[in-house]
Amino acid sequence: MPEPVNLADVARLAKVSPATASRALSDHPHVAEATRARVWEAARALEYVVSPDASGLARGTTGRIAVVVPHLSRWWFGAALEGLSEVLREAGRDVLLYHLGDAAARRAFFAELPARRRADAVVLLGFGVDDAERARLERIGVGIVSAGTRIGNHPSVSIDECVAGRQAVDHLLHLGHRRIGMIVTTDPELDPGQPEGRAAAYRAALADAGVEYDPALTVSVPWSPEGGARAMGELLGLSDPPTAVYAHTDEVALGAVGTLRRAGLAVPGDVSVIGIDDHPLAALTDLSTVAQPAAEQGAVAARMALATLSGEPVEPLSTLPTRLVIRGSTAPPARGARGVS
Repeated sequence: MPEPVNLADVARLAKVSPATASRALSDHPHVAEATRARVWEAARALEYVVSPDASGLARGTTGRIAVVVPHLSRWWFGAALEGLSEVLREAGRDVLLYHLGDAAARRAFFAELPARRRADAVVLLGFGVDDAERARLERIGVGIVSAGTRIGNHPSVSIDECVAGRQAVDHLLHLGHRRIGMIVTTDPELDPGQPEGRAAAYRAALADAGVEYDPALTVSVPWSPEGGARAMGELLGLSDPPTAVYAHTDEVALGAVGTLRRAGLAVPGDVSVIGIDDHPLAALTDLSTVAQPAAEQGAVAARMALATLSGEPVEPLSTLPTRLVIRGSTAPPARGARGVS
């Protein structure tokens, strides 16, 4: 086995003293930017991992847990982060937040990860990682937990995406709809490997009801209410538009509702709409949805991280229940509508 890379190796490659290298890697303010950049470049080139013995950051001694999120403005992430922070605060742990923001920030985070062992555990909220990214996480030797997705065999908490999708689509089918559109939300820049559960549930529900899948009724858009509005416009432009629409998130569903109302169509009189999440705006706008416990997922992830650090056994996968919430945006299709059972 090759000798592990140490701080002296980084310093030598960067042509600085070990003390300067240490200060640069710890973001000390009294380091010139050019020197800091040179040290980071050397650390990345050597894939340097901070030594717990040398730095005093042995597992369980920093008092911090790193939380990595791709978005801060979206409801699910904010709610999950709130639930996680509350549990960690009560346990006396500090939260070290990493906001990826875009693909460039994501690449930079994983490139610099080995030299950033500043926490006892890492919790990833709502995004998957590829094999190379997972390997870099595992190399730094800290606990790894995820919420809203799976990271290898590491502890995770999530809902059953397929069950949630079935609850939404089966509700529309039960009302008598057979011409059902689906708005798929994507985030290709940050998470190209998003789970297929919500889309798979749509196809499975139609098949179980004896309804032939029509690809024209599926529209994929980047996540945003504006994306939902645009997708609804595409569905309305079909020669045979749907009588109901299933959106992958409430915020996208609300964008679809906006387009329907601007087109002079009644919801649910002309078109029913359902989403997933139970976003706070869903109740205010009378949107039918499938509720998922976002804050509880964050809280469970926090408890998993704490248990991992204390050496307690941790359930590898915790699946939290979802529930159908019927409000005023869904109803049986109008009499005489095409495709009605």
